[in-house]
Amino acid sequence: MTALAGLVIVETAERVTGEIAARLLADFGAEVIKVEATGGAPTRAMGPFHDGQSTLFRYLNSNKKSVLLDLDAPQDRALIDRLLARADALIDDHGPDWAAQHGLALGSRPDIVHCAITPFGQDAPPHWQIARPINVINAGGWAWHTPSESAPDRPPLMGAGRFMSDYEAGLEAALCTTASLLRKRRTGMGQAIDISEVAVQLSRADCVLGRMLAGDAEPGPERTRYDMGGPGAAFACADGHVYLLMTTRAHWRGLCALMGDPDWAAAFPEDWLEYHCTPDRVADFRRHFRIWIATQAKDVVAQAAQQAGVPLVQVNSAADLIDHVQYRHRGFFQPLDGALHPTIPYRMSASPVVLHSPAPTPGADQAMLA
Repeated sequence: MTALAGLVIVETAERVTGEIAARLLADFGAEVIKVEATGGAPTRAMGPFHDGQSTLFRYLNSNKKSVLLDLDAPQDRALIDRLLARADALIDDHGPDWAAQHGLALGSRPDIVHCAITPFGQDAPPHWQIARPINVINAGGWAWHTPSESAPDRPPLMGAGRFMSDYEAGLEAALCTTASLLRKRRTGMGQAIDISEVAVQLSRADCVLGRMLAGDAEPGPERTRYDMGGPGAAFACADGHVYLLMTTRAHWRGLCALMGDPDWAAAFPEDWLEYHCTPDRVADFRRHFRIWIATQAKDVVAQAAQQAGVPLVQVNSAADLIDHVQYRHRGFFQPLDGALHPTIPYRMSASPVVLHSPAPTPGADQAMLA
């Protein structure tokens, strides 16, 4: 039996953040009914495409049902009211004004768990509610500090993926919704959940803020705020790149042994990473290390490094991920509709995730409204 079997979730989301939140609940067995506008969800038109379908939409909406409703039409408003009457939760990612105009204002349905995800929270000015991921990830500081190796004269980047802030907020939304559903089961009462995407970004800056509060780092605009210190960086190897992070003498001992204890390493004190990590030493280390690592194959050296207790990993491309031995071992990619689909990063022994149906066609389950 799946973990959330028997629960009904209505999703009126039209952005990645709400769609991924509902998809996480669908993966664990909740019946997720996706309410789309008559033209279909906006993510259906977002590339890249395969066989004429958005791969983004297919990823975000597997295991869901789809109905088409025009929420500006009174008759369709009555239909969504019927859906919500039997629902346990509602997930939405529109602004408060849109929600109020369509009878979905946060807190207006106290009998269900209502999760609303917006860029800056419900109380933000209306013109802030139209922010997109690039705005959120800059407002939250990630674009400036990630990756921290960017040259100071280069513009900020979005980090890992165009929808990173959406996925992070969607994960928080799924967590809060699930916790509130447990409360609803025990008390019979619903709950309003106000998710701020920017606040989620700020909450991920814990190591940086902690170091500043502890006095280990001075607040400032430098992009190195996310660095953990030491000579960590991406390095070119024989067949791609690896990333090395070193902060302790154990890391240094392990790396020296991995490299065969080269003569140049003797010039570095054993505790240099902890007490003598000067810019000159970092530059000197990187110069020597680049020569050695350039001859190594990334998968082979990464495995050897990790066995030696050295935090060095290969930098994988998308093609590498499909064939990665650990992902295959965990069954992270599951076949569905003639293609491999990524699932989720956690496994539950009694209620594993099962991809049972591909993303629905628009209105595929319209008959349920009859």
